[in-house]
Amino acid sequence: MTAPGSTAASADAPRDADEPDGFDEPDGFDEPRGSRLDRWFARTVNTPAKLRLYNWGLPAFVTLVAIVARLWALGDPHSLIFDETFYVKDAWTLLHKGWEAAWPANIDQAFADGDVNSYTNDPEFVAHPPFGKWMMAVGLAIFGAQNAVGWRISTAVVGILAVVLLMLIAKRMFRSTLIASVAGFIMAIDGNAIVMSRVAILDDSVMFLALLAFGCLLLDRSWHEKRLAAWVAARVEQGRTLGWGPWMWWRPWLLAAGILLGLDAGVKWTGFYFLAFFAVYVVLVDVLARRRAGVSDWPEAGILKGGIVAFVLMVPVAFVVYVGTWAGWLLNPGGYYRNWVQTTPGAHWTGALSWVPDWAQNLWHYQSEMYGYSINLHTPHPYQSNPLTWLLQLRPTSMYYLGTNDGSGGCTSSGGCASAITDLGNPIIWWAGTAAVIYLIYRLIRYRDWRHGMILMGLAAGYLPWMLYTGRTIFTFYSIAFAPYLYLALAAVFALIVGRPTDESYDRVRGLSTLVVFLVIITGVSVFFYPIWTGMQIPFSYWQMHMWLPNFTTGIGTIGWI
Repeated sequence: MTAPGSTAASADAPRDADEPDGFDEPDGFDEPRGSRLDRWFARTVNTPAKLRLYNWGLPAFVTLVAIVARLWALGDPHSLIFDETFYVKDAWTLLHKGWEAAWPANIDQAFADGDVNSYTNDPEFVAHPPFGKWMMAVGLAIFGAQNAVGWRISTAVVGILAVVLLMLIAKRMFRSTLIASVAGFIMAIDGNAIVMSRVAILDDSVMFLALLAFGCLLLDRSWHEKRLAAWVAARVEQGRTLGWGPWMWWRPWLLAAGILLGLDAGVKWTGFYFLAFFAVYVVLVDVLARRRAGVSDWPEAGILKGGIVAFVLMVPVAFVVYVGTWAGWLLNPGGYYRNWVQTTPGAHWTGALSWVPDWAQNLWHYQSEMYGYSINLHTPHPYQSNPLTWLLQLRPTSMYYLGTNDGSGGCTSSGGCASAITDLGNPIIWWAGTAAVIYLIYRLIRYRDWRHGMILMGLAAGYLPWMLYTGRTIFTFYSIAFAPYLYLALAAVFALIVGRPTDESYDRVRGLSTLVVFLVIITGVSVFFYPIWTGMQIPFSYWQMHMWLPNFTTGIGTIGWI
């Protein structure tokens, strides 16, 4: 219950974004409302200064948790693990040459020991665009390649910023510091997000740039609706017909989304899937916004004008930015295929395309070769997984494992020790998150809440395209690209469960209690799993305790959830 004259308690209550700000408790109710926590909150946070402290303090605490989880012993192990062998060395040569250079065979141990300049003058064929490796190069430029922290710090910073960004998005959606902090806390302690922030591979950057673009779409939604309403009001005042509505070309947040998605594709091509889903979403939002504003009952009007604006402001911009991410390759002659048409007889395009510059022909050829490599990657791998299992994290990826005997390597356990980095999401978070996604689908069909639709759209953009590649060698850790939307889905469900201080006491207390119990459980599970997410040396018996499922293979070297 809100204290008389106080707005502090209701300011943090999860509420529908379309609900009037002046919503207050109904007159003449008989049942007690709110909880003791709401009444304490109203008494304690009873000034604007205290409310600001709360609104900043709770997210700051969550951010601190994310920082500690991602930076603690970041340099361990001091060896290139999993795909770091590609991306760290590529980032280092990008920093020095502008393109990825080849390395001698079996160089990883020497690289870790400090021999970081043994790269050759020959170019290296790469499977992914360069922008994500340029992001890694920032950390290498600051810390150097001799320090394992330098390999991973850029990815760790991206992971921390993603937690902050998710809280900002959730706050914008649900108007609640509590629910925003819950979303951020779930991401801060989830194993998938922690591991992918501590290993120098590309997927965390894919996730972060797509999430930034998602936030831009969220801002564009309100930007567009406000200006559409102002346009309608002006036309009505002037006595003019509304017709098919305005074109509304100036949409800066949409333009920013296009730029970010171009950069995202410059990390991995999966960024183009986000571009496609997000562009279609903008068209649908425009159609519905025009209908709500009374501009036109014809969806064709919104599809035509909204579709053209979304396409022009997002798609061409994204492709131009994507090409720009290849600037180092374009400006230096030594890159792979950089002089392909000049040195390959009959390679020049002819006919109507003969005017295309050599650099563009070379770049196109490189892209086609990358596509051919990626689409035909069917080499069996012990940790590959079917995307149908990703939501339940049934097949995690073992990125590092080192077994030691008692008395060696600091091991003091009679049964031996293990150090592991296993990309496995907190099982409770992912199992509950899967249930939350299913529930949001139901809520969207029945209640048409735009927030639920937008969350599901983000998840679909990062997840559904992988269903096209079930026969390709792919891994569960790719799920980090859509993980933030799973966390948002959980937060959205808890916003419904927790309710508001004006709810009946029984419902409010039950909702808050459910949230507290859930947070305690997932925190305990994350503490339990944290050692196998971060490579800490633990007794082998303790490592075995993390094999929860009956068909979990326990043999060293074949670890995985089958």
